[in-house]
Amino acid sequence: MTGPSEVVASFGDPADNLAFDEALLRAAPEAPVLWIWRNTDCVVVGRGQKIEREVKADVCASDGVPVLRRASGGGTVFHDPGNLNITLVLPGQTNKPLEALGELMTATVAELGLPSRLGDRGLFVGDSKLCGFAVFRTRTGLLAHSTLLVSTAAERVGRYLTVAPADPRPLDSHRSQVASLADHGLRKGVAEVTAAVRSAAAAQLGELTTRKPAEAEREWHRSLQHTRYHYPEWHSEGAQRK
Repeated sequence: MTGPSEVVASFGDPADNLAFDEALLRAAPEAPVLWIWRNTDCVVVGRGQKIEREVKADVCASDGVPVLRRASGGGTVFHDPGNLNITLVLPGQTNKPLEALGELMTATVAELGLPSRLGDRGLFVGDSKLCGFAVFRTRTGLLAHSTLLVSTAAERVGRYLTVAPADPRPLDSHRSQVASLADHGLRKGVAEVTAAVRSAAAAQLGELTTRKPAEAEREWHRSLQHTRYHYPEWHSEGAQRK
């Protein structure tokens, strides 16, 4: 892989999607990689967050919504099929890891016809957050990923996430009002929004080669499934299987 690429892959289990998300970075690509993906209903907490401070675990259990953990920092998010996830993996190091992702998502939303502004770890339309951002670094590169609320209902997010605790701590989520593209009057399908992401990525990174997962990415995927994402203690406590 000598130029920027878009990897096409989808896994039925949200935990497997999160494992592949991290695998893209661990495989240490030599050029930028884009992955656009969706999950079924789940709640995803940041690497060091405490579930009891972030999630209404009893409601999640009652509704059969799994609570999972990702490798990046940032705040807790709710995923469902109305939420598009965008992963951007960049080789090497940069002092502004969110800049490229912010540029990509700003251009995407502009192409869809909405003015937006970059805020604290996210993209806002008016006072409402449309996209959340998070970053994870290794020695060889960085992974920046974003949610993009296409049609997810704000009340579903509120059903599963707690309000901000009265005793704030550094790793707690910064709660914001959220609104989807649909809430802003843009009744766009996932295919149309995906096309806008691809167009913005090509303008930013150069022409993207579409490809299947590379062998190194598949190997890392299998390894991370074993050590993290198929290990219950990873999701509950952030502990790896040795």
